[in-house]
Amino acid sequence: MHPELFSIGDFSISTFGLMMAIAFIVASQITAIRMKEEGLDPELAWSLLVYVMLGGVLGAKLYFAIDVHLRTGVPFTQLLFAREGITWYGGLMGATLAGSIGARVHHISVKRFMDSAAVACAVGQSIGRIGCFLVGDDYGRASDLPWAVAFPQGAPPTLETVHPTQIYEILWLLPVAALLWKRRRKSPFLFGEYLALNGLGRIFIEALRVNPRVALGLTEPQFVGVALVVVGVGSWLYFRQHAETSAD
Repeated sequence: MHPELFSIGDFSISTFGLMMAIAFIVASQITAIRMKEEGLDPELAWSLLVYVMLGGVLGAKLYFAIDVHLRTGVPFTQLLFAREGITWYGGLMGATLAGSIGARVHHISVKRFMDSAAVACAVGQSIGRIGCFLVGDDYGRASDLPWAVAFPQGAPPTLETVHPTQIYEILWLLPVAALLWKRRRKSPFLFGEYLALNGLGRIFIEALRVNPRVALGLTEPQFVGVALVVVGVGSWLYFRQHAETSAD
């Protein structure tokens, strides 16, 4: 694994940072294609990228800092301004909120923008997980399976071979992206399908990770996964009913 891509003086560029930048660019390109299909100005995808990037990074850092501060007592500001500590589901909440604000600012439908971004979210998240794999973050429990991997420079380091759960998530999300692409003209709310399928995968993959159980035998990310399924299915049902009502 190669956590550091290169350094300029004392400042290092991580492979995770590179993959996150690639994820945003690729996701924006896919969103632009989808926005054109939705009858929206595709050039706005790049303007909205600024909102999504800022909201995503800020949400990821805030969630991490608040969560770790409450659990460990480490000073909030120390966690907030540390280079490490990017929590994906915090990033999802922040990016969704900021993207919705950006859509309002540019006078486009929030729902249509979210539907345009659904496939991009799954693909971008997959690329981000490549970064997690390269820096040895978010790996799973010890395993002797043939494809198990050790992360001697991981976060934290491990010399034991473990489940490469980052790869498992990629193998879940890419078919999800393909399914969403196939359903993009049929779904009443494509972003809701992304949330539900994302959460479903997280519930099962998280069972192989080492995060502590907090209640009912589930980890915090598994509870987040359940919430994503509920919100995704609930919003999908709402928009399906809304479409049926409009048709009547």
